[in-house]
Amino acid sequence: MIIQNFEDLALNDKKKDCLEILDAGLQAANPKNILSKFVTPTEIKIGDKSIKFSDYSSVYTVAFGKAGDSMTQALNAIFPVKNGIIVIPKGSKSIVKGKKFQIFNPRHPKPDQTSVKAAKEVMKFVQNRKSDELIVFLVSGGASSLLALPDQITLDDKIHVTDLMLKSGATIQEFNCVRKHLSKIKGGKLVQDMKCSGVGLIMSDVERDDMSSIASGTTYMDNTTYNDALEIIDKYKLKRKMPLEVMQLLKKGLENNEEVPKKPKIDNIVIANNESCLIQMKKAAEKKGYNVSTIQVFGEIKNVVTEILENIPTKQKQCLIFGGEPTVKVLGKGTGGRNQELVLRLLKNTQKEKKLVIASMGTDGIDGNSVFAGAITENVKIDLLTMKEFLKNSDSARFFQKQKANIVTNFTHTNLMDIGVILS
Repeated sequence: MIIQNFEDLALNDKKKDCLEILDAGLQAANPKNILSKFVTPTEIKIGDKSIKFSDYSSVYTVAFGKAGDSMTQALNAIFPVKNGIIVIPKGSKSIVKGKKFQIFNPRHPKPDQTSVKAAKEVMKFVQNRKSDELIVFLVSGGASSLLALPDQITLDDKIHVTDLMLKSGATIQEFNCVRKHLSKIKGGKLVQDMKCSGVGLIMSDVERDDMSSIASGTTYMDNTTYNDALEIIDKYKLKRKMPLEVMQLLKKGLENNEEVPKKPKIDNIVIANNESCLIQMKKAAEKKGYNVSTIQVFGEIKNVVTEILENIPTKQKQCLIFGGEPTVKVLGKGTGGRNQELVLRLLKNTQKEKKLVIASMGTDGIDGNSVFAGAITENVKIDLLTMKEFLKNSDSARFFQKQKANIVTNFTHTNLMDIGVILS
């Protein structure tokens, strides 16, 4: 059981069912249950293509993102690589031990000096490999801040941009479009000039598995432009808040047509996504006798709430499973994240419904700026003004702390977006 406070939360049969369905989704996101479908002791299989380890003098891994260590461990258990690099968030203690892998723990979601150091070491490692060697890139969400190599701007500028974008309500695709155009490593630049062979195995944390957005397309390419980045800044009214050097760099890039790679240098394949979790959750719910429906939800959180409410279970023993990733504009200085806010908004909007259990959590185990993964609640009667006040302050984590309803997992060493359940 990945949910650490399961016993405290499973106060009745329906809550127990809900938490066990969520846990099935988390288990599906574990790289050890994924990598073996693509990697054998002799080869990596990408569709009809086979990359045989025996064709190379040495095989290495470079792993970055929230699942960096667990992906490395899973692959290395199947085929022991020579050595490599792992870059995972600060606070996420690596499950890989020993001196075979160089491990970095930069800050997330805002970059820091370790993000720069890690990016430089990864770039150097890649460029030093020979033509008869292979790097298996193990890519997962969260890497956009973990690897930072600012292009003609300072790290402080990059941190400021990240802070503005995080609070703006921008989608991850929009956020990463801006990041790619301020970086020397993203949008395929990491692999652009390497001499060795490479392959990218990717765990997707973005809508429609857009490989240009996952980890900002570090091993892939960029399908956006400088003009797109400038339009996104305009869209969220951030132009006057942006550092002058950032705006100058983007305008110069547009004028000089300095676009990043538009064609992938190496093969990349998505090996797992949010749907992988939903499939296993559906199986778990059906085993428990529920009539199950599933949806994926993206976009502004108010619209996501509306879509979920349109699909809310109305009969006994019904289950709605949802996944995806809503975007939230941060309004106050409270603690919480999109999952806890989503549960709070659903609670507010189901006060007149029959008895429901509502839960949502991040598969990475960390929801927003809180230490919680998400929240679970029954749609008990709560004062409307109280809920509105907590929402106004972006303080959903504290609301659910008072209800003793926060879900705790700590870092899960994976990341396939968010998962949620509503049971009737």
